[in-house]
Amino acid sequence: MTDLWEPTEAGVLRLPSGRLIRGRGLGRPEPAGAAPEFGLYLLGQEPPPVAWETRWVRWPDFRLPADRKDARDALREAWERAATQRVEVACHGGRGRTGTALACLAVLDGVPNREAVAYVREHYSAHAVETPWQRWYVTRFR
Repeated sequence: MTDLWEPTEAGVLRLPSGRLIRGRGLGRPEPAGAAPEFGLYLLGQEPPPVAWETRWVRWPDFRLPADRKDARDALREAWERAATQRVEVACHGGRGRTGTALACLAVLDGVPNREAVAYVREHYSAHAVETPWQRWYVTRFR
């Protein structure tokens, strides 16, 4: 087992199960500390290459994923990997798409859909999940 994120690191969300996932904005400098082992990137275009394993979900800014089944599968993969690996979820700003994805990961971890946005806003960023349709997506995520 690898050393996971420190729960006190900036941008690290602790899910109820204890899984730790780092959310961040790719438009900001990479945080100090250990590199991710897996990155889930939520962008309108393919992200630049990095040294760790990644998965890209086409997800335009302020919108919803272009392919919801692919997004669901990618989120499930990130949640499963977070049990034993350092997982990072990121979009350009680290709030809307990243917050929405983190809320969906909270749902996978047992947080009720209607409480997941509040959970992420309390434990990750008060500005997470920026649009009404992103909130709608979380309430219907399975």
